[in-house]
Amino acid sequence: MPEAREEVRVEVDGRALTLSNLSKVLYPQTGTTKAEVIDYYARIAPVLLPHLEGRAVTRVRWPHGTGDQSFFEKNLQARAPTWLRRVEVPSSGSRGGTAGLLTFPVIESVAALTYLANLAALELHAHQWRFDDDGQPVNPDRMVIDLDPGEPAGLHECARVALLVRERLAALGLDAAPVTSGSKGLHLYAPMPGDLTTDQVRDAARQIAESLEEEHGALVISSMTKARRGGKVFLDWSQNTGAKTTISPYSLRGTLTPYVAAPRTWDEVEEGAEDELGLEQLRFDEVLARVESHGDLFGELLT
Repeated sequence: MPEAREEVRVEVDGRALTLSNLSKVLYPQTGTTKAEVIDYYARIAPVLLPHLEGRAVTRVRWPHGTGDQSFFEKNLQARAPTWLRRVEVPSSGSRGGTAGLLTFPVIESVAALTYLANLAALELHAHQWRFDDDGQPVNPDRMVIDLDPGEPAGLHECARVALLVRERLAALGLDAAPVTSGSKGLHLYAPMPGDLTTDQVRDAARQIAESLEEEHGALVISSMTKARRGGKVFLDWSQNTGAKTTISPYSLRGTLTPYVAAPRTWDEVEEGAEDELGLEQLRFDEVLARVESHGDLFGELLT
């Protein structure tokens, strides 16, 4: 016989929601349940939501837990609550495209996070550009450089490269905020003034990647050819393309352990560059404790 479906009615932000199967284990390796995932997103919301504001969100769902299959979800389900804010993005991949439109959610409340977490949408991916209050896309307000290590390289090598990227961004008058991705690598974000298009920001990131490859070819690669990445760190400049999304700071990852894309200090990155064991990915409970003690380490980027 099929397993009975557990349901409970709750009210979040004044919205009525039906939560199901709260005892289902979504992270088999640690026994982390859907109830714990929903609790995490509710508790992390004050620091997560500002970084999702105005951004279309792609979700990655693991209905049967991270030991099973997952799928990306861009288009919002027809049965999604009517109170969820919706924006339309061309399905062609270009914001100026003429193909059909996809309807994305914009996540603005704990209720919205709870709704998605109940669907086992563990990962929240966002563009580097936003929609304005009239639903129109605007230029990117941040650049992201995804540092992706090729085995046997790891976070140690990513930290070394992050320091090089920080220097290059500083030379352009840009600050940078590091985030361990919760998967293999490390992300660097730089706030942008909004006067460059997505293509211009992408090209600027590519120039940084290519110049660092020229100077540090034994450690850095800017090419997407996977066969050439062994032992090096790929500077993925393409994440700034208008159609692409990147895991949001403070989002859970669909890894076997409930890791989080976690904002870090530069002191931590420098320690990771010096010591092969000096920097590790962080679990959701560790991130909650850090936020309680230090607030949003990523928040200064908003200014």
